[in-house]
Amino acid sequence: MGGIVVKPRSRILHGHDWVYAGEILKTFGQPADGDVVSIKDGRDHALGVGIFNSRSQITVRRFSRQRQELDRDFFERRIAQALAHRARSGCRPDLARLVWSESDGLPGVVADRYGSVAVLQTLTLGMDRHKAVIAEVLMAGVEGLKGVVERNDAPVRASEGLPLVKGPLAGEVPPVVDVEASGVQFSVSPLEGHKTGLYLDQIESYAVVASRASGLSVLDCFSNQGGFALACAKAGAASVTAVESGTESIERLRANAVRNEVSVNVRQADVFDFLKRPDQPSYDLIILDPPSFTKSRGRVGEALRGYRDLHARAARLLSKDGLLATFSCSHHVTSAEFEQAIADGLVDARRNMRLVRRIGQPLDHPVVLGLPETEYLKGVLLQAMPGR
Repeated sequence: MGGIVVKPRSRILHGHDWVYAGEILKTFGQPADGDVVSIKDGRDHALGVGIFNSRSQITVRRFSRQRQELDRDFFERRIAQALAHRARSGCRPDLARLVWSESDGLPGVVADRYGSVAVLQTLTLGMDRHKAVIAEVLMAGVEGLKGVVERNDAPVRASEGLPLVKGPLAGEVPPVVDVEASGVQFSVSPLEGHKTGLYLDQIESYAVVASRASGLSVLDCFSNQGGFALACAKAGAASVTAVESGTESIERLRANAVRNEVSVNVRQADVFDFLKRPDQPSYDLIILDPPSFTKSRGRVGEALRGYRDLHARAARLLSKDGLLATFSCSHHVTSAEFEQAIADGLVDARRNMRLVRRIGQPLDHPVVLGLPETEYLKGVLLQAMPGR
């Protein structure tokens, strides 16, 4: 087994599982991209093993502190452990993230379940080589699973030198799967839906926000397939407007509204432009759930300016005691940075708001201490303070 020696003060010496190219003192044994390598410090102390890829800025991703090969037994154990954690946590067995990358000791592996189908992503070269085995293990280990499809069309694969591909891997994969979340019926396309088909990390948030929506005028921004908008409409909102720019998402949103027999005013528009229109009415509840504003730490400042502007525009449209539910999925932006950007936007809008509650990732998206990248979803529910 080839390996690497890390420099002093590398983050892996402080509990992280990644080794960046600039943290490698030297390599030995001539490891090839995709190989399992040993990781050592400058005193020849073993730090575990990881998957190696010289093409990636994250050159090594540790997956075990012990010597370990990527064989079938390894994948059976790790996937069984991931499933057991979700069972203990009370996660839904039929609609959940089954495997979440480093959070389950499988760097780059994401597996989401929609009823009888699992949607698999293998986003690192070392794991992509074993995707057929992973699919087989999922089929054997997940009760009621009838098929596995790969959605390896995520642009992040390019940083690992991997092609963008999608298609069935095992069993039977229907073109559409019907699921229910927070009282809302969705038709999910495993092969064509956004990312893996649905935002599973927001399913619990739909219910949290919708519980406040009865009798309110609601504006759902970056609505995607309409999760928040539909949940609020089902909960008895007086009116619901959903804003989304993507044509495919708009079509799915409208179809989901018909399927759920609710009325939603669907608007295809850029959210920033929509919020700035001079003819906009006020709303009692505004929901902001944008895509990630940055894919790199170097552009966090730009992302924070975007969040500030977005919240300033939204706050100006809130009724005097209106509610604002807002989220960030930019893992490079910390919770403190996100909340400060919101506060700055409120200053610009001359509004004061109270924190009602914070909303984070559900338990099927576990967070590992020491790996801040596993905690990416930040959300807060705020209420305007009348007269302030």
